[in-house]
Amino acid sequence: MSVAFFNLYLLLSNHAMHLTSTDIIIFSVGFLAQMLFFTRSFIQWFRSEKAGKVLSPVLFWQISLIASITMITYGILREDPAIFLGQFITFYIYIRNLQIQGEWIKIPKYFRYPVPFLPVVCLGVLLFSKDHSLNKIIGSSSIATWLMIFGVVAQLTFTFRFVYQIIIAERNKMSILPVGFWIISLVGAVMTLFYAIMRLDPVLCFSNTMGIFMYTRNIVVHYTGKGIFSGRQNKMK
Repeated sequence: MSVAFFNLYLLLSNHAMHLTSTDIIIFSVGFLAQMLFFTRSFIQWFRSEKAGKVLSPVLFWQISLIASITMITYGILREDPAIFLGQFITFYIYIRNLQIQGEWIKIPKYFRYPVPFLPVVCLGVLLFSKDHSLNKIIGSSSIATWLMIFGVVAQLTFTFRFVYQIIIAERNKMSILPVGFWIISLVGAVMTLFYAIMRLDPVLCFSNTMGIFMYTRNIVVHYTGKGIFSGRQNKMK
């Protein structure tokens, strides 16, 4: 495993040496999106470890909204449908979870009213922009067809975890992150990591490597009821 990651590091390092200033800007947008996704996941993971049970913090969903729009922007700039397609669905699931928690109404109107239209604006860019239209992205994509299909399936897997989550949440009238959500997340992360390695995408490599750890830990916490930090707290008491 260490050899594989070392080889990946060499490939990414060699790839980085040939980046243009435009590439650097695009990857910066991607890393910003993934840092936001990482932050939401870290907060959720840390609080769950501390509580000894899987939690669904409000901040998790709030950060998700900002990260989703940033990730859609990155996917469009990167001209990679596998990155941005799933975000159009999950964005509204994030809003719905905030509504279930009674937190959406607390957000100031100047933010709450325009936010739901942001994906529509991005969709307009894909449909009407000359530089980043969906037809141009698909038609001129340098990604092998089989790899693009695999990447889209990986992102659809990630998307399905939130579809599954919102079905459970609506059924229970409570915003929760069930164990099935984490199992699907783990499968999606492994698939996306493979896609990222094939695409030499440092943004996706970093995010999914960290994601695999946190998804696994949530599964462990769910089945054992023991968190890394909750055990220490109990000893202190």
